Amino acid sequence: MSRFALIKAVLGPVMRLMFRPQVECAENIPGTGPVILAGNHLTFIDSLVLSIICERQVSFIGKDEYVTGKGLKGRLMAWFFTGVGMVPVDRDGANGGVAALMTGRRILEEGRMFAIYPEGTRSPDGRLYRGRTGIARLTLMTDAPVVPFAVIGTDKLQPGGTGFPRPGKVRVRFGEPMEFSRYEGMDRDRYVLRAVTDSVMAEVMRLSGQEYVDMYATKAKAA
Repeated sequence: MSRFALIKAVLGPVMRLMFRPQVECAENIPGTGPVILAGNHLTFIDSLVLSIICERQVSFIGKDEYVTGKGLKGRLMAWFFTGVGMVPVDRDGANGGVAALMTGRRILEEGRMFAIYPEGTRSPDGRLYRGRTGIARLTLMTDAPVVPFAVIGTDKLQPGGTGFPRPGKVRVRFGEPMEFSRYEGMDRDRYVLRAVTDSVMAEVMRLSGQEYVDMYATKAKAA
């Protein structure tokens, strides 16, 4: 049994009892091949919820500090987070964005499933912010379909994205796969990248029902 299967078998029932996930249209996720899951980002537990509701293992980028802790606690955290699919990347470095993009590309080229939050960071106020174009570059470089999704309710269980989450109900909605083969070879055209990104974010907005803000979440946090 793989570490992911072990964690899902042991902790999955506990997490399902705690979060009571209601999943809509999970059949939209292809059963094989590379897939990009692109959705909104409200709290830290969004990725954990995805891990327990998806049949296939989901890989996602996480801060390397989650796996570099010392002592028994640090080793247990590293074992758990890498086991549920987290791939540690130093996103705060000068080349953090490029490293995250190349990591996602490698995972997709291996035929696996990769989750990305186009906003780039957690929403500071529950609204949906402008997507960054890394999602567009990934789908155009790998020809992987994009399945938009929306997580609803995690911000009520973990306000501010910090602290231990409280029990409650979470809803996850998946949209139909989106493919952009018509833009093949145009992964460096900034107008194409913006158009692809905006079309994905429009689907995320439809699924989540969030108010859309045409600015980057990082700018909103800084303000």
